[in-house]
Amino acid sequence: MISLMLARDVADSFARRLIAAGHVAYFAGGCVRDKLLGLVPKDYDIATSAPPLEVLKLFPKSNEVGAHFGVVIAKHDGQHVEIATFRTDGSYKDGRRPETVEFSTPEHDAQRRDFTINGLFENPETGKVIDFVGGRADLDSRTLRAIGDPQERFTEDSLRLLRAVRFSTTLGFAIEPQTLAAIKDCATLLVKISPERVRDEFSKILLSPRRRTGIELLVKTGLINYFLPEFLELIGCEQPPEWHPEGDVYTHTCIMLEMLEPGAPLELCLAVLLHDIAKPPCRTFDEEAGRIRFNGHDAMGAEMAETILRRLKYSNGTIAAVVPMVARHMQFMNVKQMRTAKLKRFMAEPNFKQEMELHRVDCGSSNGFTDNYEFLQKKEAEFAAEPLIPPALVNGRDLMELGLEPGPRFKEILEAIQTEQLEGRILAREPALDYLKRLAAETSV
Repeated sequence: MISLMLARDVADSFARRLIAAGHVAYFAGGCVRDKLLGLVPKDYDIATSAPPLEVLKLFPKSNEVGAHFGVVIAKHDGQHVEIATFRTDGSYKDGRRPETVEFSTPEHDAQRRDFTINGLFENPETGKVIDFVGGRADLDSRTLRAIGDPQERFTEDSLRLLRAVRFSTTLGFAIEPQTLAAIKDCATLLVKISPERVRDEFSKILLSPRRRTGIELLVKTGLINYFLPEFLELIGCEQPPEWHPEGDVYTHTCIMLEMLEPGAPLELCLAVLLHDIAKPPCRTFDEEAGRIRFNGHDAMGAEMAETILRRLKYSNGTIAAVVPMVARHMQFMNVKQMRTAKLKRFMAEPNFKQEMELHRVDCGSSNGFTDNYEFLQKKEAEFAAEPLIPPALVNGRDLMELGLEPGPRFKEILEAIQTEQLEGRILAREPALDYLKRLAAETSV
């Protein structure tokens, strides 16, 4: 909270410096919107009549990257404030940035912005809100509306298509009918946007407590077809009603997303979204048993999840967390039959806590079974007194001292001794060495 308060202080000081130099300076966009909604702004933007060169003179340590478009990033004590000259944008040829800009007035500047709720200004000296686009009324009615012609706004900058879904999702605002229709009509423009920018907006939607609504809106508008078409195959993919009374795989996945805690981490949200992604291609009907099956959908799902996440340019760390969760989610049905050593190894995986949550919502959204979840909770308490995987009693050096050459058998022998340790049958180094010698002797025979 301290850093957020400092951000306001820094923005105030920057605005005062601009005003003292004879320029108009307003807070603009999201910080004004969030304040009116009773939220703490994450950052502050300033719109000003000062041209970029004048801004750079007033803030000599600023970042000039956006100066061509009238945008300067001013810095102080680790805080960054975007200072943009009032402008009118020229034509957009790449669906992302204007070819030219013309410096203008606050009224014209407001008209170039995306949505009415983001087109508001605030006088930093008086706190008065300046509204040229009807944003106050839309905030009051909780409506997301494009400024001017929606199709023009989305054609100018196609990322606004996803931003519309994101704002609707995170703020709980209904999208105004003309704006919604334009999103559907312009959905194909999303192909102009880089995977990284799509990923960032998509991640914000998934991280919202209203993530189910966001996913359903991406499906309704057709946007998801342009970056995650595999997900649409879940719609109408029926499941065995005795195990999934809730309906098809799409409905099942949406319910799971809704059941997650509001602050669920991104990796868990992605794992839930993709855990059944391979059910459509794996779906078969067992004539003898008279039921639908999805054999191998966990393994294929892990492969598909990795392909999708790499296509969207997620980090290697995110991929390394999500893919095993997808691959392992069906193993929870077997935990009661696992020997102690195998169970401890299963529970020792780095993302096991998130896997437990995936399993909870997986069952809660379908058959309602909690036996395996409760079993694992009891085991967590039972094993809590010591590490699930304690320090090894023997190592490879011990094997080499017995004359064994490093190779695949090394791992097998060490794992066998670890199994005895995890099962509680060998708990000290001396008996572990004795067992090691026996195994080594069997290997050399």
